[in-house]
Amino acid sequence: MTIRWPLPHHDYWSTPFAESLLRHLDLFPGATVLDVAGGHGIPAFYVAEQIGPGGQVLSIDVSAGQTARARSIQGGQLPWLRFECADLRALPADLPLYDRITGNLSVMFFRPDRFHAIQGLAAHLKPGGQMVLTFPSLGTFESLWRRIDQEMAVRGLLAERRRLEAYIAERPSAGEGREWLNRAGFHRIEVAEYPLEVVTGPGREFLQHPLLRGGFLDDVFECFDDQALADRVMTQVSEDLAGVLPLVAQRCVLAGWKPVAVTG
Repeated sequence: MTIRWPLPHHDYWSTPFAESLLRHLDLFPGATVLDVAGGHGIPAFYVAEQIGPGGQVLSIDVSAGQTARARSIQGGQLPWLRFECADLRALPADLPLYDRITGNLSVMFFRPDRFHAIQGLAAHLKPGGQMVLTFPSLGTFESLWRRIDQEMAVRGLLAERRRLEAYIAERPSAGEGREWLNRAGFHRIEVAEYPLEVVTGPGREFLQHPLLRGGFLDDVFECFDDQALADRVMTQVSEDLAGVLPLVAQRCVLAGWKPVAVTG
């Protein structure tokens, strides 16, 4: 098959995670797929291309803006792919069962109870179906958090250090992901981590880096009540890349199969 909807090369965050997801996803022509936290369509477009017009893909995201952007990209193509604005934690009970459930960079949106969210998704998976999810796991950008903590310690910022510690601790590990799938009754579970090194220069290039500022660094700024102080701390960190690099994200993949019900 000629792929007309490849994973976009210009997306340096979603695409590498989607590549990890696709390593574990078992697709087939005519499959039905539920894609959660689908954003603007990575990897929903690629998945739809793979399963062909005999299948169906429903990609949901809680953001109306992201959903609208995905529909704009789609235009009138791939009519068996739909983008809908919906909360993955509150799916309607009459939603059909799917052969596959995917969620690229999704697990961070499963708060406050990630296991409950996975359990809820499993209810919409056919017996014998597969779920594959990706997320940046515990250990992602560990060198950065360590350097920021050092800067906070030098300045005696106790409250800010406690908030940073709580933020880091909230990030789930690969081991926790395996436990969720086990508790949800999955079998043939695969949990894998693939390192992704982020390249950046010092100063403004670091502080405005598209893979950092849009989420990770914004969360650090939220540890401060005084944003002017946050600017000074982060400027100091940005000028000391020797204390930060290498900057490595952990692409974690959770994959498992829902058992087929035994009758008899």
